[in-house]
Amino acid sequence: MQQTVYHQLLAGKRDGKKSFALLIDPDKTALPAVPALVQAATTSGVDYFFVGGSLVVSQVMDELILLLKAHSSIPVLLFPGAPAQLSAHADALLYLSLISGRNADLLIGQHVLSAPAVKRSGVEVISTGYMVVDGGAPTTVSYISGTPPLPHDKPDIAVCTAMAGELLGMKLIYLDAGSGARRPVSTTMITAVRQHVALPIIVGGGMRDAEAVYTAAKAGADVIVVGNVLEENRSLLPELVGAVKAMTV
Repeated sequence: MQQTVYHQLLAGKRDGKKSFALLIDPDKTALPAVPALVQAATTSGVDYFFVGGSLVVSQVMDELILLLKAHSSIPVLLFPGAPAQLSAHADALLYLSLISGRNADLLIGQHVLSAPAVKRSGVEVISTGYMVVDGGAPTTVSYISGTPPLPHDKPDIAVCTAMAGELLGMKLIYLDAGSGARRPVSTTMITAVRQHVALPIIVGGGMRDAEAVYTAAKAGADVIVVGNVLEENRSLLPELVGAVKAMTV
């Protein structure tokens, strides 16, 4: 029986395996460049492709995912900013509920609208408690959601929010400082959430060097997500992936 993506994530957490996810924004990725991107990801040891963004205005989602899957066996997970960001070609969907905010539309409203299409797609659905953390700069997700991020220096709020997500039946917790953040989620916050939540933890946003991804993994993140800095300098990919894998116990 083929192992589902969620079972892979659970097995990684159980075995102390730290994973690296490359975030790919369809609006910022030229299709002709995808084969070279996949080759670099495969050579570097990337574990997952996350595809999506807060705003996706291009119409290449399906084509992009098919290209990724045609050139590698790396699982492709949808990281959607809206119900329209759905593709039946993906391996799994991070079904995000913005539990850090107070916008009912992003807690459940958009899920009600998207549920029929999600069910029809046949894509593996992974319910994810999504928590936006202040990264020192305004982010698209905060603007679109109309809710402020969690304070960077208030780990207790993050802990209680993550605990609530776990008790509500979420399968993952995602701490995100947002694309273009000036600072990543603090290691204090990651460690605090790790101590109180048994779920796999994903951390993204604001990590621009090997030290940042290493410290996030050491603090308790199971999956590190990097995208923005690699759009600017893809040569950093082996170093960043290597720093994450160095934390595998």
